[in-house]
Amino acid sequence: MNTTTEANGKTLTGTVVKTAMKDTATVAVVRFVKHPKVKKYIKRTKKFLVHDVGNTAQVGDKVTIRETRPISKLKRFILVK
Repeated sequence: MNTTTEANGKTLTGTVVKTAMKDTATVAVVRFVKHPKVKKYIKRTKKFLVHDVGNTAQVGDKVTIRETRPISKLKRFILVK
């Protein structure tokens, strides 16, 4: 997971897993966390609803998303590509 914090908000990299809604895509972001006791790295996945104007993203695309103002109840990110 590539995370950078700028004046514009967080930037994440993930994969598009769903594009069934109008102007919205679901992006899965994977990160690795170290287990405190076992000291192994574990893969953690979180899905974000992303504002995708014009439905440009396809399932399987690697995309970059950026944090923005709330667009709806669950959408807090926009597609940067």
